[in-house]
Amino acid sequence: MTTRFKQLHQSFFILANAWNPKSALRFQQENFPAIATSSAAVANSLGYEDGEAMPFEDYLFIIGRILATVQIPLTVDIEMGYGKTREAIYANVRQLAQLGVAGINIEDSTIPANERTLQNANQFAETIAFIKNKLAGDHLDLFINVRCDTYLLNVADKQAETLVRIPLYEAAGADGIFLPCISSEADIAEAVNSTTLPVNVMCIPGLPGFETLQKLGVKRASMGPFLFNKLYDGITPLAQNITAAHNFSPLFA
Repeated sequence: MTTRFKQLHQSFFILANAWNPKSALRFQQENFPAIATSSAAVANSLGYEDGEAMPFEDYLFIIGRILATVQIPLTVDIEMGYGKTREAIYANVRQLAQLGVAGINIEDSTIPANERTLQNANQFAETIAFIKNKLAGDHLDLFINVRCDTYLLNVADKQAETLVRIPLYEAAGADGIFLPCISSEADIAEAVNSTTLPVNVMCIPGLPGFETLQKLGVKRASMGPFLFNKLYDGITPLAQNITAAHNFSPLFA
């Protein structure tokens, strides 16, 4: 699956973000070529907040059920790695590889005191190199997509900081670069031109359309938690309509 997943990044594709086996199966039925988990959506669906509040064992159960349900590549949003040390992070990555996932997202920010901040770029690059080397030593292969959070956090001089980080991650062995919350065509083009790695963006208001993203050189665009949020936002007005109608007809309208 990893080889198949890597090949998808040779041209532009849309990556659907699932939160349970049923949503993953629907995406497969709609001919999406691959599926990602959204950690935020999975966590919220289980009653947890995003940011590794969900126990990793709970996450593994959902991942295992998705893998048992679909026959297309699955990449997993592993957030910060669910570990305090590189060894602990790798132990989790290894479990995912052995389950049969095709790739992971791992982010270069951290939440030490309930406030997300960027990690030191060089130290994070060393973590990526550690994971890649350990995977090779265990004869395992995963697509390592590094989520660079400069735009998500709207840091000072975010474009310049991004262009510092991308080559560090590429040299460390990353297979792809994920830049959530980037939307400017100029910034996207600059990021794409700064690396030989495929660049991944996420849907947000103001993101260019698919044709433009393809022309800019983006290889992958994902949904994040937004489809999940949209669906669940619809529950409230539907429930209100049932109460107002004094019957269940809104469910069948």
